[in-house]
Amino acid sequence: MDNTAQQDQDGISLKDIILKLKSYIKFLKKRWLGLILCGVLAGIIGLLYATYKKPIYIATCSFVLEESKGPGLSQYAGLASIAGIDLGGGGGGVFEGDNIIALYTSRTMIAKTLLDTANFDGKSQLLIDRYVDFLHLREKWVKKPNIGVVSFTGPFEKFTRVQDSLLIDMVNTINKTVLIVNKPDKKLNIIDVDVQFGDELFAKNFDDKLVSTVNDFYVKTKTKKSTLNEQILQKQADSVRLVLNSSISGVASALDAAPNANPALLALRVPSQRKQVDVQATSAIYAELVKNLELSKISLRQETPLIQVIDNPILPLSVEKFGKIKGLLVGFLLGIVLAITYFTFSKLYYIIID
Repeated sequence: MDNTAQQDQDGISLKDIILKLKSYIKFLKKRWLGLILCGVLAGIIGLLYATYKKPIYIATCSFVLEESKGPGLSQYAGLASIAGIDLGGGGGGVFEGDNIIALYTSRTMIAKTLLDTANFDGKSQLLIDRYVDFLHLREKWVKKPNIGVVSFTGPFEKFTRVQDSLLIDMVNTINKTVLIVNKPDKKLNIIDVDVQFGDELFAKNFDDKLVSTVNDFYVKTKTKKSTLNEQILQKQADSVRLVLNSSISGVASALDAAPNANPALLALRVPSQRKQVDVQATSAIYAELVKNLELSKISLRQETPLIQVIDNPILPLSVEKFGKIKGLLVGFLLGIVLAITYFTFSKLYYIIID
């Protein structure tokens, strides 16, 4: 009996659901005109949005990054250790692999790029000024008493608190809405840097400058230690070379001072012999420095990563538009959905009130 009652109860519940669903559909059919009007109105709004929305230009730069693994230095490792030089192995360091992607989104790199100049229609202009002018930010800043008129010319180190604050805001906005850096294939070292902006020339120039700025910084940082070592060795070799030349000249001067010295007077030979000892010692030091210098150059070449640009952004850039047909359809459907939602909640409200 209990099972039969439960089935009857379940059947009644299902019947109620079906009846309520039919009643709800009939309720919406009575308001078909309102639904269509809302859809048409929203479709017109979507069409207007698509008409007046500015296109977004996409500048893409692709490059391949090849890190040095350092296997070519194994044959020099023993000689270098004797010379007192650590050639390393190409592994370890400040930046490894995908870390270059993090550089592209760093505040310092984006700010440095914005403060760089580029050519726009034959005129040199700061990228940040081009960005500010396109978005009409100066008009907004002037209306605020705590900002006013702001210029970004001059050294970055002397920027005021207001300038730094505005620059950081622009960097954050670019990171969120303008700049996209990724690896299309995780197995390959090909990196894409996309800049999406409404100003075609800004998108292209910003993409070019950012890639150049970050890649130069990356290479200089990766090879900084080896470069400093090479510069020190070069200065030492040049200094010792000057001393060697002076010593050689000293030997010649000493011999010229006593061209026909009496073999029995050994004291006359002392000055030239001292100079010759200096020449021999300095020659040995210079030879060792030259060897170390060449090894340092080999190390620098091995540690320098290869960054080869595959594709540069060229004009005209690819453009992303919100089509009019798309705007009309999306607006129409969205309008109907909103209208159905409104009518449904209105009915529930009156049911609860009653």
